[in-house]
Amino acid sequence: MFNLSDEQKAELGLKLATKRQEHSDLDAAIHMLEQVPGADRMMIQRLKKKKLRLKDEITRLEDYVMPDIIA
Repeated sequence: MFNLSDEQKAELGLKLATKRQEHSDLDAAIHMLEQVPGADRMMIQRLKKKKLRLKDEITRLEDYVMPDIIA
């Protein structure tokens, strides 16, 4: 088990919040681009891949900060 200091917990919490906001912003941008006729499909695909990478990072951070403990 990891023993994190309060400072480390706060830093990870801030990083997690930042990643979640970035994920939400990408989601909104993708949604808007998909509504535009003739939008660049490659750009949308790149944004979707970036969003998936962010989701993976968020999941890893969440697992690190709040690991599942099987009793």
